[in-house]
Amino acid sequence: MSSTAVRRTALAASAAALALLVTACGGSSDDDGAAGDDKATAEQSAQAGGSDASAPAGKALTAADLEKVALAQADVKNGEVTTKVPAKDDVAKDQVSTDDEACLPLALAQAGVAQGEPAASVKRSWQGQTEAPSESKGPDGQDMIDVSVDKIMLNLASYPDGGAEQALKGLSTAAGKCAGGFLATSGEDKLKITKVGTATAPEGGDEAVAVDLGVDVGKDTAGLMKLVVVRKGATLATFSAVNLSSMMTGAAFEVPAEVVDAQVAKLG
Repeated sequence: MSSTAVRRTALAASAAALALLVTACGGSSDDDGAAGDDKATAEQSAQAGGSDASAPAGKALTAADLEKVALAQADVKNGEVTTKVPAKDDVAKDQVSTDDEACLPLALAQAGVAQGEPAASVKRSWQGQTEAPSESKGPDGQDMIDVSVDKIMLNLASYPDGGAEQALKGLSTAAGKCAGGFLATSGEDKLKITKVGTATAPEGGDEAVAVDLGVDVGKDTAGLMKLVVVRKGATLATFSAVNLSSMMTGAAFEVPAEVVDAQVAKLG
């Protein structure tokens, strides 16, 4: 029987590219610290608020309201939900800037920061992986396994007086104006976005926008990040997603629908 080797594309990436990836989407499970504690906290949150809790339609929610309807471990079958984003990855709005002000909404979304001036906002992160037999063979002809690791930074923000609609419109406008790319600062890190394109937005909310970002990772092929922003009533759910392999190669990937659907469902 042949031995099985595991090919982990992410581990072959350069340290600089991995540092960029961590910053782009909230840090690895190692950085999260006590993963078991985070999971327990998430489960307690789900029990306290009810895993089937949903937001009142059309109402600007408080931070306490958002905590009740934010993604919890009990809401997903796969992956790990972190309810407290590590301080070093919790980028503040004043730490995000761009060389072109028109592109700022995209940089904010990528960093997991709320658009505009919300009444309240909360953050979560999710990480999961899948394994599948590889079409490639190892150097000695052994079977290989492709490991796909996905990471999402989630921001929930609620707005009064039509602010959610305005914020989503601003993001959509930015995607059109910044198609050729832009430079961004997120905390202590610099990002060079090489191109911006729109993608198919998910259903389930009142309206939604999906954006693909090409990112310079120091290679001939740009890495890939994805943004999905869904409005449900007065609340925006922003998903900033990366796949470790796609970040290195630019290959297409899908934002895990289970995570998006679970969060949107809790918004009512």
